[in-house]
Amino acid sequence: MLKIFSRQPVALLALIVIALVVVAGCAPAAQPTAAPPTSAPAATNAPAATNAPAPTTAPAGGATATQPPPTPNGGIIFHSSQFAPVNEAEAMRNVILKDAPMLVDFQPQAAGPFVDIPLAQQKAGKVNIAVLGGQHGDFPAFANAGLLDDVTPLLNKLADRKFPEQYIALGKLGTDKQYYIPWAQATYIMVANKDALQYLPQGADINKLTYEQLTEWAKNAQQGTGQRVLGLPIGPQGLIHRFWQGYLYPAYTGTEVVNFKSADAVKMWTDFKELWKYVNPGSTNYNNMSEPLQSGEVLIAWDHVARLRDALQANPDQYVAFPVPAGPKGRAYMPVLTGLAIPVGGPNRAEAEQLITYLTDPKTQTLVAQNLGFFPVVSGADTSNLPPGVRLEADAIATMQASPDALPALLPLGLGAKGGDWNKVYNDTFQRIVIKGEDIQTVLNEQAALMQGILNETKAKCWPPDPASDGPCQVK
Repeated sequence: MLKIFSRQPVALLALIVIALVVVAGCAPAAQPTAAPPTSAPAATNAPAATNAPAPTTAPAGGATATQPPPTPNGGIIFHSSQFAPVNEAEAMRNVILKDAPMLVDFQPQAAGPFVDIPLAQQKAGKVNIAVLGGQHGDFPAFANAGLLDDVTPLLNKLADRKFPEQYIALGKLGTDKQYYIPWAQATYIMVANKDALQYLPQGADINKLTYEQLTEWAKNAQQGTGQRVLGLPIGPQGLIHRFWQGYLYPAYTGTEVVNFKSADAVKMWTDFKELWKYVNPGSTNYNNMSEPLQSGEVLIAWDHVARLRDALQANPDQYVAFPVPAGPKGRAYMPVLTGLAIPVGGPNRAEAEQLITYLTDPKTQTLVAQNLGFFPVVSGADTSNLPPGVRLEADAIATMQASPDALPALLPLGLGAKGGDWNKVYNDTFQRIVIKGEDIQTVLNEQAALMQGILNETKAKCWPPDPASDGPCQVK
């Protein structure tokens, strides 16, 4: 059994997906949305390489990105939905890929362009991308389009990596072919400045908080500091949509989709409106929580581990990292698995396989953990000497996984190029209910109709923790 954390008997995120693989079936469910041919990048020469500056047109969190620049002569394009923020992209180019055995043009993209560009290239009959790097839920649209090559022979060559069997199963997407090789894993947690601990509710255990206690904590902190010191990444490049999808909704309703407009959902938004009274108003501009934590604007925050890392690394003795709160249905959280795939007809097949071999090498996996806060999926990676800030995150994840009320919620599956529209449904629901003060049930009914339209169009089946569905997932 693969472990990256020293605490026992805590298992990896890999072990959490055992049941999820069975329940979700992991089969591609959605037909991809056709992308306009103009989305394809040109196959001409450009000076980008592994040490090139990060593109400013590829923000994370569903924002629109322009097409990437073409690759240099002799290089290969690594097209990724991961590590798009400038600091992360620079770390990929200047640290992770610095010793790659070939020139690599790392091109991170937002959700829509990540799907649209390869499909447009396929339609145009000229695929220029050598390697695709994305989250598990990114790949079904490519598989449905016949864009993913079978990498079973490569997986066999990498047998010494000892990938978790559960992750190998996910990479098959419900078939007998291996469509992607596991790459890295992560999740979202909470962090607090130790100065905020004095305001914890009496008797509260920071590792067993409820959302009710979080609200009381934030209220106490406001009264004690005179400021609203709870922060959330609601900026244009923030990942707040994952908070609604994988944390609040399943914690209150037990689902991400089916109970979107239920009485439990009304209760959830009612409670969140109360919490919002104590959220720093600057949150609507925060794209990651490291900066406001370090500036002192925020003392308590939720975000992706990669986006909390800078604050924890800068001053690990000043912070505590801990599990997300629990709601009435459990302590919901979202495990994130990423993978590496090779598109059919892509160039430089031998170099593409070499790049995947390099990225899954234990030494490279260790670099990713140290510099980007994503954790290894292979045996042999050295996590015994993690930087102190990353160790704080690893311990918080371990505690969260071991919680008896832990409720893992998968990333959306089968939505393809509609992933950005899907995220917008949740974010617009927040805007209408919390910011504009509209009637909760009315908003939920109207937003549920938009949600159902996306599900019907993509034919996406339900994914855990929602109950399995034969056809498109249905909002009750």
